[in-house]
Amino acid sequence: MNISRYVKNLQNQLSAAAQASGDEAQAVAERLAPTLDASVRLLLLEVLSDAAAEITTDLAPGSVDVRLRGADPEFVVTAPPSASPDSADHESSPAESSLPEPGQDADPATARLTLRLPEGLKTQVEAAAAREGLSVNTWLVRAVSATLNTPPGAPAQPQKNSGHRFTGWVR
Repeated sequence: MNISRYVKNLQNQLSAAAQASGDEAQAVAERLAPTLDASVRLLLLEVLSDAAAEITTDLAPGSVDVRLRGADPEFVVTAPPSASPDSADHESSPAESSLPEPGQDADPATARLTLRLPEGLKTQVEAAAAREGLSVNTWLVRAVSATLNTPPGAPAQPQKNSGHRFTGWVR
């Protein structure tokens, strides 16, 4: 997504407003316009990230992430797993089957939460999210959803059959 046109549009609007106020205001606007670039880009990225977080909440267990490529943001959409015709023959894990579907949540609004983690645990969370190609926020939302939707008495983590641990969704 190219946000340069939005930044340029704001700079043009500033210039047009300054023209109506005289030469001194126009000179100030000409000096301010280039400095707006970084601030406006950061603000737009923040807006896009907040929008992606809201969409992710409604789409869980799917997700929408905003990634920065060069100077422009890019959306990465991970679709929720869909039930295929042959999936009815196979049993899904309790955590997988109990993840909320879009629209099931009674409160679709998102909330901001500050979470303090020990540095070692934070590093493990970041590594787990990276292995699954997800943002840390999306990974945490999925982990919390899966944990809260696990039936009482069911193990929170799958039993290890070998030295390898696999997580994620299968389509």
